Amino acid sequence: MPRKRKPAAVAGAIVAHTVLLLGGVVMVLPMLWMFATAFKTPAEVALWPPEFLPKQPTWENFTGAFETAPFGRFFLNSVFYALVSTVSIAVTSLVAGTVFAKYRFPLRNVLFALVLATAIVPFEAYMIPLYVQLVAIDWINTYQGIVLPYLFMAFGIFLIRQHVGSAIPTELMEAARVDGAGEWWILRRVIGPLSGNALAAVGIFAFIQGWAIFIWPLLIANDQKLFNMELGLTAFQFQFSADIGKLMAGSVVSVAPMLVIFLLLRRRIIENMALTGVKG
Repeated sequence: MPRKRKPAAVAGAIVAHTVLLLGGVVMVLPMLWMFATAFKTPAEVALWPPEFLPKQPTWENFTGAFETAPFGRFFLNSVFYALVSTVSIAVTSLVAGTVFAKYRFPLRNVLFALVLATAIVPFEAYMIPLYVQLVAIDWINTYQGIVLPYLFMAFGIFLIRQHVGSAIPTELMEAARVDGAGEWWILRRVIGPLSGNALAAVGIFAFIQGWAIFIWPLLIANDQKLFNMELGLTAFQFQFSADIGKLMAGSVVSVAPMLVIFLLLRRRIIENMALTGVKG
């Protein structure tokens, strides 16, 4: 016979689920409003009081967005920035995370603490010094200058360190060394394949970060050919007004890849987030 829950426990569960449901609605509502507005006519966008669903759905905002600005180029730039960032972060996180997890060397814990400390410092705190350095090496208004700050991720190093330290036995690496394997061979053939899930989680976070960058390209890129999707949306914002319909349509195109990746791989994100709490 199942145990009967106490009324107080039932009431507490109802309150908790109600609060969570309301929080979820508050978080999802702006995105639903964006999707709905992207299909509204200019008259419906300016309607007051506003209506949530469009009465006469139209694709004109999407076609107009690509006619007003080179969104195809912006999309390819976003893909390039996100892929380069993802590959670089995956490689550097795997190497650095393995080193911190399995190798003993002086000041290891101090260096790892410094790596974690960089995750606390906001990017805006060192954005201007980085800009001055890029001016010195003539990397302003270049692809490499835009993607440079997103080639490393302290959280990725931390996540891989936790995974390698807890899930991969040191004896496995020692057995490979006995058979004559070098350290790079062990990294590629032993550590890498066994860290697939953790690398997938790091890659998802890296892709979303690389896709959604805005402040740094806004500062670095002067040529519209270098704009990504986020920065390209400024084409619909004017001095005293904004083309809301096209802006929402462009936002939908910008958000769609991140949303698809999250929906397809959300289980790996949730499963691998648990690794951050594992003691390495």
